[in-house]
Amino acid sequence: MAHQLQLRKPLAFFDLETTGINIAKDRIIDICVAKAMPNGEVIVRNDRVHPGMPIPVESSLIHGIYDDDVAGAPPFKSIARTLAQFLDGCDLAGFNINRFDVPLLVEEFLRANVDFDMKNRRMVDAQRIFHLMEPRNLSAAYRFYCNKDLENAHTAEADTLATFEVLNAQVARYSGLPAKDEAGRDVLFQNDVDFLHALTLNKNVDLAGRMIFNDKGEEVFNFGKHKGVAVLDVLKKEPSFYDWVLKGEFPLDTKRRLTEIRLRLFANGKK
Repeated sequence: MAHQLQLRKPLAFFDLETTGINIAKDRIIDICVAKAMPNGEVIVRNDRVHPGMPIPVESSLIHGIYDDDVAGAPPFKSIARTLAQFLDGCDLAGFNINRFDVPLLVEEFLRANVDFDMKNRRMVDAQRIFHLMEPRNLSAAYRFYCNKDLENAHTAEADTLATFEVLNAQVARYSGLPAKDEAGRDVLFQNDVDFLHALTLNKNVDLAGRMIFNDKGEEVFNFGKHKGVAVLDVLKKEPSFYDWVLKGEFPLDTKRRLTEIRLRLFANGKK
């Protein structure tokens, strides 16, 4: 395996599989590093790691690694020193590493009391390059699906008609092909508005997304001190929070949806 990158120092590509996405609480269970050397050589290292905690089933369903798979693996602390040595003098690269992989990796090194200095390391995020060079806006979609440049972009008529053409082209391109819905389930793409609605539906309870549905279908707050907490539970335990939202600078739709949920408490005889 060789590369075409022009390097003055090694560039270590890496990816993590973890118990979850909470940088402070979750742990690494698998890490692969592909160290691209200035001479064109690539050295690969792969470590399976015991996280010291159960792997949530919802995470296992994504990466396919279960508790039994890490039962005999060493803890991160056991590999931390040799991994840090392997990465010594390397810049870092990956896909979405700036927001997740690097912060979590550094957290693991800190917990293992291994110095992993980031000060002189450059970070290259392929996802950021992808988004910068292949923008995900209407003009880009129109060029990709319709093979035409969008003239008069950001005028209501041009954008409306372009969107119509894009959706029409998407249906023609993808109908009958396998896809995944928001829940990660395998489906076949259909030329059907009910299907398209379900495919593109977000988890928002209110349009602004101040409340969302969790994996159990429960309404939870998506901001502030109660983020992730069931709306009904907050309204039961802290009724004044409802008044605070209604008096605050929240969208009217948010206030309306919150009121509808609160009325369910009264309908069930709970206050």
